[in-house]
This record gives sequence, structure tokens and C-alpha cells, in this order.
Amino acid sequence: MPFDHQAFIVHDVSDFPIIRSRPEAIVPGYAGRWVSEMEALLMQGQPFVVIFPGGQAEEAHEDRKRRGIWLKANKQVLGRLCLSLIAIEPDRLKRIALRAQTAMATKAFGIAMEIAASSEEATALATRQIATGRGTA
Repeated sequence: MPFDHQAFIVHDVSDFPIIRSRPEAIVPGYAGRWVSEMEALLMQGQPFVVIFPGGQAEEAHEDRKRRGIWLKANKQVLGRLCLSLIAIEPDRLKRIALRAQTAMATKAFGIAMEIAASSEEATALATRQIATGRGTA
């Protein structure tokens, strides 16, 4: 079922199944839009990867709470279709710290989480995961 790429605000889906989060869309109250977009992605029934560019905005508590509830409620289907979440962090020391946190998040949400040094590295990793049909965790 094709979807309208223009209807997505929080995610750039123009390269589906590689999806890029848009940091500028992370504004207070965005979680409802995020949920709608995630449900539209799941309805495609095709594996995908989400890339988070460096400099993700801090989200409001209510948005984080709403997303967390949705993530827990949809853990199984999301775990089947979302091959991984890839964060971009150019700073080597920050990448090391983030990698230490990914094991807990992977366990909590059932999705592989990766840290890449650049957009190019993230795209290459996502492309490999799409080709093999699995994340690396």
C-alpha cells in the first residue's frame, strides 16, 4: 500500500525503506503526529530502518511518555519490521557512550540500535540491513 510521502512531517520517507527522522519536527506536542506516521509505516508491512541525524532535539516529557507507551504496545510488530534505529554521532567519545546505552534500549524495545559516525556510514549500514533483512543486534 503506497503512502503519501508529503504527508509525513516527523519522518522523511522519500528513500523508503530508509527513513530519516527530521530533528526540526521534534517540537512540543509532536508525539501524536509521530504515532500516526509510525502506524502508516507499519501498515506498509515492509522492513525499514530509521536514521536519526546528529543534533536530535530534546523532546518534551509528555511526548516521550506518549511515544514510550506506543513503543511498548507495538513492540512485537515494530521488532519485526523496523530492522534498526541508527543514530549519527560524529564525536568518537560520544559514540562510545551511546553504544553503551544501546543494549538497554534494544532489550526494552526489541529493535537493534546502531551508532554511526556520519550520514554516509549510517546510509551504508541501513542499505546492508535492508539487503539482508536484519539489523545487526
